[in-house]
Amino acid sequence: MNLLIVRMSSIAMKIWMSLLGLFLMVFLLIHLSINLCLLRANPTWFNDAAYFMGTNYVIKVFEVVLFGGFILHILIGIILQIYNWIARPVRYKATSKTYTPFLTKYMIYTGAVVLTFLVIHMFNFYFIKLDWVKSPIPALANGHPDFYTLAAWLFSKPLYSITYIILISGLGFHLYHAFRAALQSLGLNHTKYNCAIEIIGIIYSIVIPLGFIIIPIYFLI
Repeated sequence: MNLLIVRMSSIAMKIWMSLLGLFLMVFLLIHLSINLCLLRANPTWFNDAAYFMGTNYVIKVFEVVLFGGFILHILIGIILQIYNWIARPVRYKATSKTYTPFLTKYMIYTGAVVLTFLVIHMFNFYFIKLDWVKSPIPALANGHPDFYTLAAWLFSKPLYSITYIILISGLGFHLYHAFRAALQSLGLNHTKYNCAIEIIGIIYSIVIPLGFIIIPIYFLI
C-alpha cells in the first residue's frame, strides 16, 4: 500500500514538474528576446525593456508565479532524484538492457548547473533591480539602474563571459532531455510524432543557449 502511494505521488510530481518545465521553457523565449536587445547599438532599447519589466504590475505578479515555478521545479526534481536513489541504493553489476537516454542519468547535475547560473544571474541583475545589491555601475540620469552598461561591463570580462557560456551550455543539455521527458510524462509522446518531438527538442536546446551565448561573444569582440 505504501509503495502504491509513493508510486502515485511520484507520477503526480512528474506531471507537475513537466508542466512547470514547459512553463519555464516559454519564459526562456521571452527572456532571450529581451536580452537580444543588448545587441543593438542604442542602449535605450534594453534599459527601457528592463524598466518596463521592473515596474509593470502585471510583470510583477508574473515574477511571483515565475519564482514559485522555479522553486517548485527544483524541489520536485530533488525529491524525484532522492526517490530514484532510494529505489536503487546499490548499482547493479549487470548492465540493464532497458534503454535509458544518456542525459536522463545526469539531469540532477545539469539542473545544478542551471541553478548555479540562476543564482549568479540573480545577484548580478535581479537583486540590483530590487536594490538588495549595490550596482557597480552608476545609475542613469533618471535614477534607474543602467542595466545595459552593467551587462556590457560584465560581459567584457573574459572570466565572466567564459563562465556564462559554460553554464548556458549546461542549460542546453538540460533542455534537450527536459523537453522530451516533459511530453512523455504528460502522455503526449507517440510513435507517429516522436521523431518530430526529437527534432523540436534538439532545435530548442540549441537555439536558446546559442541565443544567450551570442551576447557575451558580442561584447568580448
